Amino acid sequence: MSLIDRTRVLLDHALPVYRGTEHAARLAAVRERLDAPLRVAVAGRVKAGKSTLLNALVGERLAPTDAGECTRIVTWYQDGHTYQVQATPNRGEPRALRFSREDGAIDVDLGGLNAKDVARLVVTWPAKALRTVTLIDTPGIGSLSEQNAQHTWDLLVPEDEETPADAVVYLLRHLHAGDIEFLRAFHDTEVSRPSPVNAIGVLSRADEIGVGRLDSMASARRIATRLGTDANVRRLVQSVVPVAGLLAETAVTLTEVEVAQLRRVADLPVRQAEELLLSADRFVNAMPELGLTNLEREALLARFGLFGVRLTSTLLRREVATTATDLSRELAERSGLTQLREIIGSLFVERSDVLKSRSALLALAETTRVCAQPGGEAVAAAVEEILASAHPFNELRVLSSLRAGWITGKPDVVTELERLIGGSGGSAHERLQLAPDTGAGELTAAAGQALARWQRRAENPMTTYEMAVAARVAVRSCEGMLAGLGQPR
Repeated sequence: MSLIDRTRVLLDHALPVYRGTEHAARLAAVRERLDAPLRVAVAGRVKAGKSTLLNALVGERLAPTDAGECTRIVTWYQDGHTYQVQATPNRGEPRALRFSREDGAIDVDLGGLNAKDVARLVVTWPAKALRTVTLIDTPGIGSLSEQNAQHTWDLLVPEDEETPADAVVYLLRHLHAGDIEFLRAFHDTEVSRPSPVNAIGVLSRADEIGVGRLDSMASARRIATRLGTDANVRRLVQSVVPVAGLLAETAVTLTEVEVAQLRRVADLPVRQAEELLLSADRFVNAMPELGLTNLEREALLARFGLFGVRLTSTLLRREVATTATDLSRELAERSGLTQLREIIGSLFVERSDVLKSRSALLALAETTRVCAQPGGEAVAAAVEEILASAHPFNELRVLSSLRAGWITGKPDVVTELERLIGGSGGSAHERLQLAPDTGAGELTAAAGQALARWQRRAENPMTTYEMAVAARVAVRSCEGMLAGLGQPR
């Protein structure tokens, strides 16, 4: 029986135990959550670009990116058959709200509610990207309004219950003390609580690192790599990805009209184009013969940023992409959005059953702790048994220990261990560091070699106790790969 099936069975057993208590509705919601999309929160400091990145991930401009009232409210974006916005007040029943859509973003009429009185907004929107992941937009950490920042803390680091988010994408511009404090609070070394394996760091607004130069993303990638290998950062997030958020958002909402306008810049002699793009002010006001009004130029800057205008006009001039569709794909790649989507897919979506089971078991464990009921002890024991015996949880436990520096060894050995237990993704080719199109025969051979190698390490009397325990987990991971490939252990 799979991990998520075991969790379902346990919740089905627990529901009658807690029927009639104040926890019954909560556990019923937890049970439903197992069959719902993975919940991923987008968090970070004020002005880190959270809403812009969320729009890029959705593929539509839905979340407002200005400092309006709704940006101070935790907002959920979920897939559905209808277009709807619902508010959940701190007190009272949820209510539907009127909304309009101007210039892309949704403009919500709170209907007399103050932002401080709203626990959350739920935006239901038919979108392919939201079928597998529900995205949660949060107010900025370190906000000038302490109450706004507290909403994010209460959501992701609650004191008395599980977090509604299964995973978090945390935006960094610089590694601020507030970022470390928040991520440490979000992180816990026990598998039943959030850990660095369900947190990704995003070096946001990455194009600004190189002051908008064409090589800005290359500089950002070097910084992200350096951050990602820093021991302190590795304890907090699984990976750090550089993303030019504004360009990523524009990439997935690009229009042919914008491409036609940028072709005017691309058609200029290179020297003239470079002079025009020396600064934003110059781009808006210089060279009236370009054939673009000031308003059109300001709109392009708002959509692309100076870096995006430089990059896009260069791509058009060199004919790297000639249509809006091709250009959209190219900009998504160069902005870092494609890489981020791949990482979310491999580290979050492929592991969604494990992450959702973890969240459910945490909720159930908390219920058994605070509410004594006949039969509750058996439920608590079953929770502990699943947490202790389920191999995916053992992998997460070892991965957390590796990131915390509690398991040490030769660098190449530690790197292989981390990869084998799913630190870079859950598929066999990712665990074995082989190409995605590697055939079953080669995968089987590589898994067999890894199995033999880690069996020897687990049985070697010179292996440290911590590494020996981790090696036995790696052996089980290799056996699982071989079983999945249809080979005997």
